[in-house]
Amino acid sequence: MNKKLVLLFFIIVLASNLFSQTIQVQPVALSGINFPVKIVDLPDTLSTVNLLIANSGNQLQYNLSVSQNRIDTLIALQESGSYSLSVKEYQKIHTDIQVIPGILSILPPIISILLALIFRQVVISLIIGIFSGSLLVNSYDPFTGFLRLVDHYIINSLSEVSHIQIVVFTLLFGGVIGLISRSGGTRGIANVVTRLAKTRRSGMLATWLSGILIFFDDYANTLVVGNLMRPVTDKLKISREKLSFIVDATAAPVASIFIVSSWIGYEIGLIQDGLTSIGSAENAYTVFIQTLPYRFYPIVMLLFVFISAYMQRDFGPMLKAERRSLMDENLKNEDSKQSKDLTESSVMFGNEDKAKWYNGIVPILVIIVGTILGLYFTGIASLEEQGIRDYGLREIIGSSDSYKSLLWSGFGACVIVALMILAQRIMSLTEVVDAWFLGIRSMLLAVIILTLAWSIGAITQEIKTADYIISIISDSVNPRMLPVLVFLVCALTSFATGTSWGTMAIMMPIVIPLADTSSSLNNYGLEDQTIILHGVISSVLAGTVFGDHCSPISDTTILSSMASSCDHIEHVRTQLPYAILIGILGMLIGDIPTAYGVSPYVSLAVMVVAVVGILFVFGKTVNPEKRTH
Repeated sequence: MNKKLVLLFFIIVLASNLFSQTIQVQPVALSGINFPVKIVDLPDTLSTVNLLIANSGNQLQYNLSVSQNRIDTLIALQESGSYSLSVKEYQKIHTDIQVIPGILSILPPIISILLALIFRQVVISLIIGIFSGSLLVNSYDPFTGFLRLVDHYIINSLSEVSHIQIVVFTLLFGGVIGLISRSGGTRGIANVVTRLAKTRRSGMLATWLSGILIFFDDYANTLVVGNLMRPVTDKLKISREKLSFIVDATAAPVASIFIVSSWIGYEIGLIQDGLTSIGSAENAYTVFIQTLPYRFYPIVMLLFVFISAYMQRDFGPMLKAERRSLMDENLKNEDSKQSKDLTESSVMFGNEDKAKWYNGIVPILVIIVGTILGLYFTGIASLEEQGIRDYGLREIIGSSDSYKSLLWSGFGACVIVALMILAQRIMSLTEVVDAWFLGIRSMLLAVIILTLAWSIGAITQEIKTADYIISIISDSVNPRMLPVLVFLVCALTSFATGTSWGTMAIMMPIVIPLADTSSSLNNYGLEDQTIILHGVISSVLAGTVFGDHCSPISDTTILSSMASSCDHIEHVRTQLPYAILIGILGMLIGDIPTAYGVSPYVSLAVMVVAVVGILFVFGKTVNPEKRTH
């Protein structure tokens, strides 16, 4: 009996050893492009293995060498179709792979872009793009593709802890914005700035400063600054076109580059997903910080507004609008009563009679200081856990947990601003909760788009979209030109769709693997690879802001003209030359030179000098003496 048990035991061990060998292969490959095949846990006795790859038409056999009990190789199949992979020595060890034509791999992002252009509905466009990718993965079966769209891609995009952390922080920050706005905190910040507006120059600079201070949300920025500064700028004979330009130019550009804003969670989420897709261990928040100097368009646009206001020089349609405003006593040029009502009676704002600047500043400071402290302490804890004792600030931030830091600071800000409001009896507890939920609700669309962005990112990674694009351009496009090309493509897409967030969602999952693989194929060193990778990331984040700023169908562009009571077409027409100028400078002086190793700070300095020179040479002063009564 004991002998039988021993024999049975050895049979079980042998069987388990027999079936422990597995073939690891991706579910989808592209015809003619190498895909990795791994066979692990092979017996010590094997030196070679025969891999059989078969479909309904033919069978291929590969004799592969075993190294350290495993095989790790690359194989390319020229014809599309469904293939089974098996090991000749172990017929029961097999797996399946779907090989599709490479050109089909670009369908999901192309479909998303085209539908967004046609219907201007980013959510629907992304869903259909994901579905098209799910069709390819699931052997063109529409029913299975539809089911996998919901139960696999969308659900899996929310199953990662880091994704949930980004979603929660985004909602928490929305709650903070809701509380600040409804309590009058946002209005209080702007009221302090309006006291500086005494002349045309100080009026424009005060408007610019208001836009900088209300950095935490682009919508709040446009609505508050436009409505608050309009009576002041009217009195100073500053044109509505100039007001709406300043409002628009200090909305998305500020929110997109500030280290704490309603954009930060969204941007970090996209960056983190892209870094994960290429196997990078870089901290997404650290990458976000490192790409800030490369965001040439938003940075230089903010500086351009300040410089033009200080020099009081304009050119093109804006100069004509400014001169007209000085000569026209009837400056109102109302866009419509409806737009005025929409902006001035927005449910996001209230308690103007109790507006206090500190109710807006303190919660934001809590988030900023809390995030910095969180990064510091989590970084130190991580380094000490690794046994590292010699470290500096860069190592601390690089090892920190940005998600925990953002969550702690976001939740802390919610609690503190709620207590401040209750202590001052500005709102009741019920009103505080309602305002908090209103702010959270304002972030719902961002969460939906972000979830779909993660999903289409997973699809493009699974069907190797970047691999196909690389196979086309690797021999014809210099990787150092990728940042400027990505900027241009993102700008055009964002302009046509009117959305920066939707464009980020489509482009980021493609360009990060593209930059990584393209620079590797050209044998670039680690430093150059990092420059190109950070360059394309910053180009997505800056290019989408550029296109969004120019687009007449952009939400912030529309809100800016509405809040300023400016004719919408006039707003677009007058600011377009300025936006195009800064966009061109950003590409020629920023994106291209920095890809070759030039410091971004040098590029920024040169661009500032160029802006001053252009305004001095081509700009003209709006002469107050020419005003008639």
